[in-house]
Amino acid sequence: MNTARPDSGIAASNTASARGNVTRLTIAQALAGANSTVVYATGAIIGNMLAPNRELATLPITIFVVGMAALSLPAGAIAQRHGRRTAFLLGTVCGVLVGLIAAVAIAISSFWLFCAAMFFGGAYAAVVLSFRFAAADCVPAEKKARALSFVMAGGVFAGVIGPQLVTFTMNVWPPHTFVATFLAQAVVAAIAGVVLMGVHIPMPSAVDVAKGRPLKDIARQRSFLVAVLCAVVSYLLMNFLMTAAPLAMQLCGLPQSSSNLGIQWHVIAMYAPGFFTGRLIARYGARNVVMAGLALIAVSAGVGLHGIDIPHFWLTLILLGVGWNFGFIGASALVLECHRPEEKAKVQSFNDFLVFGTMAFGSFLSGSLLTAYGWDSVLRLTFVPMALAVCVLLAATKFQPQSLPQ
Repeated sequence: MNTARPDSGIAASNTASARGNVTRLTIAQALAGANSTVVYATGAIIGNMLAPNRELATLPITIFVVGMAALSLPAGAIAQRHGRRTAFLLGTVCGVLVGLIAAVAIAISSFWLFCAAMFFGGAYAAVVLSFRFAAADCVPAEKKARALSFVMAGGVFAGVIGPQLVTFTMNVWPPHTFVATFLAQAVVAAIAGVVLMGVHIPMPSAVDVAKGRPLKDIARQRSFLVAVLCAVVSYLLMNFLMTAAPLAMQLCGLPQSSSNLGIQWHVIAMYAPGFFTGRLIARYGARNVVMAGLALIAVSAGVGLHGIDIPHFWLTLILLGVGWNFGFIGASALVLECHRPEEKAKVQSFNDFLVFGTMAFGSFLSGSLLTAYGWDSVLRLTFVPMALAVCVLLAATKFQPQSLPQ
């Protein structure tokens, strides 16, 4: 007698589809994440080469972050109306464009064209970071944090691919340093797009979307405000220090290869904990994981203040990466608790808009501080927003988290 449930085949099919989606998103994260790695490893250095004055050296990375903020809300709207895959493929177009335009800009020594390329790079990065929420859409509620964390772990390979692209291609086309690097980055983005074509994530129906609460009501939730603040501070401080670090190493007389390796280990440290961050969140809670991340960022700044040789820079970047992982993924898990399924696209994109919009200010400020006051001043300033986030997080733990309306 056959005792199998009639829906067992459907359940197995859904499970296989979910695994396939998460696997593709993880692979795409590894490939597409190289875009950001290449930009952070070279952006300030190329800016210093092309900018009219040194204070504008980190402006390309600031424009990169502005692109992330500018495309966060439109990407969310496209995903909600046409599906996440459509948003992913439009992001891929931006990923190819950044490589092609940046290569031309470097070849003709145009600082402003390079800045324009960085805007497309930021748009691509905004879409890539939405992979984490897309993975959470594919699995049951109890597995969302682990799926989100696992996809972010794909960035480990981006941490290898990006710096190696820089190291092996930066001098391929003399005298135009880094031209071949961005051409290679465009090819990698195109390959990631091919992988993303196989992603299939169900869309909420128009009826369900219409049932969602207004965004202003969701944004007023105490839990949402805490989640956004933690994400903003974690990403702001990581971007603040990572933007300045390669240029600081160059100004300290350290070789470009050491800077590339430092960024490589930093990006690996950003994403490698993703293999277990989800389990830590499930066991200890998202808020405790965020607190641990902020503490690690504080330690990284302290290490940087103790020396300007290669080991100090590398250890600072590694601790900064792990701290960002705990802080940002923990905050992203908190965001998942703030919305209903039909509200996810607009709430998640609004969260990213706030995070990346704040980062733009930090990117530009880090370059100005570095050139005017030095690396130590950049490190010391990180303790101000960090203290604010810790105080808010401690205050929030005194109250029971708001339950998600059914």
